[in-house]
Amino acid sequence: MDIKSIFALLGGLALFVYGMQQMGEGLQKTAGDKMRNFLALLTGTPIRGVIVGALVTMIMQSSSATTVMVIGFTSAGLMTLPQAIGVIMGANIGTTMTAWIVAAKIDEYAWLFVAVGFILMFVVKKPKVRYIGQIIFAFGALFVGLNSMGAAMKPLAKSPEFADLMVRIKDTPVLGLLLGTGATMVMQSSSASIGVLQTMAGTSVDTAGTPLISLYQAIPILFGSNIGTTITAALAAIGASRVAKRAAAAHTIFNLFGSLVFMLLLRPYSQLVNSILGLIGHTLIADSNTGLASMMTPVAEYMRESIAISHTIFNVINTLIWLPFVWLMAKIVRLVIPGEDPVIEKKLAYIDYKVINNPAIAIDLATKELARMTSIAMQMTTDSHQIVKAHDHELETRIFSNEDTLDYLENEIVRYLSNIITSSSMTESSSSRIAALMHAANDIERIGDYCSNVCDNSLQMKDAGLSFSEAAVSDLDKAYGVIEQMVSDSITALRNSDIVIARRIIQLEDVMDELEENLRKSHIERLNNGTCNPQSTVIFLELIHMIERISDHCRNISEVVDRGANYQVHSDVENRLKTGSQS
Repeated sequence: MDIKSIFALLGGLALFVYGMQQMGEGLQKTAGDKMRNFLALLTGTPIRGVIVGALVTMIMQSSSATTVMVIGFTSAGLMTLPQAIGVIMGANIGTTMTAWIVAAKIDEYAWLFVAVGFILMFVVKKPKVRYIGQIIFAFGALFVGLNSMGAAMKPLAKSPEFADLMVRIKDTPVLGLLLGTGATMVMQSSSASIGVLQTMAGTSVDTAGTPLISLYQAIPILFGSNIGTTITAALAAIGASRVAKRAAAAHTIFNLFGSLVFMLLLRPYSQLVNSILGLIGHTLIADSNTGLASMMTPVAEYMRESIAISHTIFNVINTLIWLPFVWLMAKIVRLVIPGEDPVIEKKLAYIDYKVINNPAIAIDLATKELARMTSIAMQMTTDSHQIVKAHDHELETRIFSNEDTLDYLENEIVRYLSNIITSSSMTESSSSRIAALMHAANDIERIGDYCSNVCDNSLQMKDAGLSFSEAAVSDLDKAYGVIEQMVSDSITALRNSDIVIARRIIQLEDVMDELEENLRKSHIERLNNGTCNPQSTVIFLELIHMIERISDHCRNISEVVDRGANYQVHSDVENRLKTGSQS
């Protein structure tokens, strides 16, 4: 290959990877929230996890994005490790969609897709339409890159060095495995390395249609790509949580096991794929590269599709092998990575229906559950503070997962409190206390909603390419400093029925009201001075308003604690009156 061909190859690869990344980003913008909810709600069993994982990854065009969401849900206690493993298996099936996109014979229309996508991106103002334009533009760029790579690789047919490498892979298929592993580690994407493989294999070396790389030579490289992507994930998990490490370990075990087993069955597997290709009418020719008289290979025209089929069959069969043994894989990764992560579980920690006929104890347990609920809201408040400074996908996942947990806890606590009322005769003060706790549960849940809204605003800023000035970030830090103290105090006040802290929260809420007004004035001044972007003003003012609303809900919670002292006094008086009447 001359220097021009090398530049064309590298440029084509860059366009291909860029197109793949932009297409995935556009799809996530269009359907990211729906996919997250879909993933959270429909993964009750490993089988459903496989199906949902495959569908989500096909739509989002990123197994990495799916895995990040899975780790977030597992960390939040919304998904068990076996369910997470099922989704990871499904993601491996879903990621084969990229290979099928590459196999599509639409190369000649690539520039048309680029043009249509460009018009939608830069002419239409509607965000949703612009995201669709981004997907179409990226789709076209992907194929422009493939065309460039294909043209650059034609000289390889005459390269003695490349011919020698193919002979070595024929004689020692494990070299192909190592080549695929290394290429994927360098490119940081199995989809990219498999796309390059499809392009090379789809290049014809003669008029008979002999492919540059035969199917028998391509399959070990394909398996190596599956191993390479797990090494990338494993490196990314270094220093991460135990849950992330276990997810990466499960991914590694799954792909490594499948690749090594299929390598042992390389010849029969190649023949199986050839048989399938023959059944669907693909032209097969003798594979002169292997030196095996019985071995056939598709002509170059069908090699892209052949590799996509090989990739899909491998992942489907590997999943079917492991699916009955998900429990075993979960056990293995727990042995490999022992210990427990502190997780926020989507279950009740204190509420006990056995004591529901004793209102005093039952109300105390509900109050403890509310304190736990507030601690989750505290985590969300801290995460939303961080995400305002720099949008982070893992933090985003954790915030939305915790919001689901708060919704669940609110419903369960209110149901429990309602059952206390219907299960025993209630004093007036007890009824008032229960009503106050119900309101507190709603206040805590609303704090979670505002934190989620902050996350949405952060994502909106990221998509629009906006950022806050240093002064604006400093003002947000001041506001967050107050509400983080208020939410933290709310936990202590609820847990210990501390009236002093409860009344301090009420004072801090007055401070927050004044601070909100001052921060609004400061931002308008910066806007007039030209130190702040007018486009970010609406979002900044919304954030300040949401932070102030969180402080309002903290005040409501503190008033529940304050009223709880009166509840205790009334209870004592009522008990004395009952005792006096009985005597």
